[in-house]
Amino acid sequence: MTQPTSKLSLNAKVFYPTIFFLVVVIAYSLYNNEAFIAGAEAINQWTLKNFGWLFTWSAFLFLIILTVVYFSPLAKVRIGGNQAKPILSRWRWFATALCTTVATGILFWGTAEPLYHLYLPPSSLGLEPSSPEAAYFAMSTLFMHWSFTPYGIYTITGLVFALGYYNRARPFSISSLLFPFLKNKNSTNLGTVLDIICLTALVSGMAASLGTGILAIMGGLETTLGFTPSDALMGMIGLAIVATFIASAVSGLKKGITRLSNWNTRGFFVLAALLFFLGPTLAILKIGGAGLWDYGSHFLSRSTNIGANINSDWLKDWTIFYFANWYAWAPIAALFLGRLSVGYTVRDFIHFNLIFPSIFACTWMIIFGGASLAMDSETGGTLYQTLTSQGEGNVMYQIFESLPAGKLISIFALLVVFISYVTVADSNVSAMSAISSQGIRPETPEAPLWIKIVWGVLIGLIAWVMISSAGIDGIRLLCVLGGFPALFIIILAGLGMVKLLWERF
Repeated sequence: MTQPTSKLSLNAKVFYPTIFFLVVVIAYSLYNNEAFIAGAEAINQWTLKNFGWLFTWSAFLFLIILTVVYFSPLAKVRIGGNQAKPILSRWRWFATALCTTVATGILFWGTAEPLYHLYLPPSSLGLEPSSPEAAYFAMSTLFMHWSFTPYGIYTITGLVFALGYYNRARPFSISSLLFPFLKNKNSTNLGTVLDIICLTALVSGMAASLGTGILAIMGGLETTLGFTPSDALMGMIGLAIVATFIASAVSGLKKGITRLSNWNTRGFFVLAALLFFLGPTLAILKIGGAGLWDYGSHFLSRSTNIGANINSDWLKDWTIFYFANWYAWAPIAALFLGRLSVGYTVRDFIHFNLIFPSIFACTWMIIFGGASLAMDSETGGTLYQTLTSQGEGNVMYQIFESLPAGKLISIFALLVVFISYVTVADSNVSAMSAISSQGIRPETPEAPLWIKIVWGVLIGLIAWVMISSAGIDGIRLLCVLGGFPALFIIILAGLGMVKLLWERF
C-alpha cells in the first residue's frame, strides 16, 4: 500500500504543549524539590490504592487475548498486506524488539531484585528470610515481573498499531491504537490529545529507565575502575548516553538502532554464557528450576491476586510498580515495534515480540537471579550487604568480579550496559520524535534530527534531577506517574483487538 510522500515538519500542537508541561515540572522540582516529591508521592499512593487491581488484571487479560489471537484466523494476516516485504531480517527484528523493551532493566534488576525478595519476602506468605523457600519465591517473582506479562502489554499495543498503520493506513499517532473504534481515519484532535498524554507518560518512563541506567553504569565505574559516586558523575554518564544515541540517530533505523541492537543482543548472550559456565552452575539450575515450578503453579493466583495471599503493600511496591512502568512505555513502544513488523504475519509478531523475548528473559533471570541468590548464600550475605550499602547498581559487578578474569568481564559488562541504554534511548526517542512531527509515513519514517536532540536532552535532564534528588525512590515515582494515564489507552487498545477478533478483521 503506497501513500503520497509529504514534507517533514514539526507537529507544533503535540510538541510545544508537552515540552511546556515538562519544563514547568522540572523547574518546579528544582525550585522546591521537597514539595514536588511529596506531591508526586501523594498522587502515586492514590493511584496504587485505587487502580492497582486494574494494572494487574488488565495485563493478565492481555495474555488471554493474545493466546486467542495466536490460534485465530487473524494470526495469518500479513502486516502491510499480502505483497508487503519485511524491512528487517528475523534475527534483527528479534534483537531490536528485545533490546528496545524490558531488556535494559534486566541488567540492573536481574541480580539486585531477587536479593530484596530473599531477605524481605511478603510477610503474609510466612517465608523465612534467606531461606531456600524465599529464594524460590524470589526467582518466581522475577519471571512474573520480567517475562510474559510485561511483553504481553507491549505486544498487544504494538500489534494493534501495526495493523492500523500498515493495513488500514492510519496515521503515525497514538490514536491509531484506537482505530477499531474510530471511523474517521485522521482523528486529528483525538490524536493530538493522546499523543500529548503518552509523550508525557513515556518521558516519565524513559527518565526512570535512564536513571537506572545511570546508576548501573556508575556502579560499574565504582566497582571496576574506582570512581567515586557523585551527582556530577551521574550527569556526565547521562550526557554520554544522550550524545551517543544522538550520534546513532543520524544513521536511522536500519543502520543505527538495528546495529546497536545486534551488538547488544550478542553482548547479552556472551555475559549470560560466562556467568552460567564460570559461576555456580548447579545451584543456578536448582534455584531456576524450583523458581519456574513456583511461577507456573502460582501464575494464575499471582496474576489476579485471587488466593495469592500477598499483602497489598508488597504488591504496590513491586508488582504494580513494574506493571505501571511497562504501561508508561507501551504506547510509544507500540509505534516503534509496530513499525518494525511490516511484511510479517500477526503470528510472527507474537513470536518475536512476546514468546521469544519472554523465553530469553526467563533464561536470563535463571542465570543472573540464580547466581545472585546462590552466591549470596555461599558468601554469608555479602551481596545483600553490597545492595544495602552501595546500591543496586553495584551488585552485578561484584558477581562478575568473583569470577575468573572478573575484572575483564566487569569492564565488558559495563560496555554492554552502556550500549543497552543507548539502544533504548535511540529507539524510543525515534518514536517520540516521529509523533512530534508531521509527514511521517512508511516511506518517510524518520523525524528531523533536531527534534530527537531536544527530546534526548530533556529526558536526560529529568533523569538526572530525579536520581540526584530522590534516587531509586524518584525512579519509582516516575514509573507509576507515567503508567497511570497510559493504562486506559492500552485497555482500549486491548478491547479493540477483541473487536477485530469478533469482526475477523
